Amino acid sequence: MGRSIGDQELALLKHVAEAGSATVGEVADSFGAGRGLARSTVLTMMERLRHKGHLGRKQVDGVYRYVPRASAVELLREKIRGFVEQSLGGSVSPFVAYLSEEADLSEQELAELEGLVARLKGRHTEAEP
Repeated sequence: MGRSIGDQELALLKHVAEAGSATVGEVADSFGAGRGLARSTVLTMMERLRHKGHLGRKQVDGVYRYVPRASAVELLREKIRGFVEQSLGGSVSPFVAYLSEEADLSEQELAELEGLVARLKGRHTEAEP
């Protein structure tokens, strides 16, 4: 994918990804209106995302429909990767420290983290000679 995206662009991309496809008018009504964004602003954002490679578009019945080039999960994963690389210097240790010291995790979240650690340990063991 292309250049990095901001939080509002990520929210717009997730919105389009959840819809599967959308026109500028649909996004302006369903996404932009609640955020005080004019249709022209939504169009500008969608075109910027298209030029960055995050959205594609096709003409259907005389109107452009924009389609995401990645799922909402892939978009979030890419955003997290950028955060870890840029803000945390590539290390997840500060995030793990935050989780252990500050985060109020539910039992379900804790179970998901334990499952993730088990999978990571399994991958690490498989990679050893």
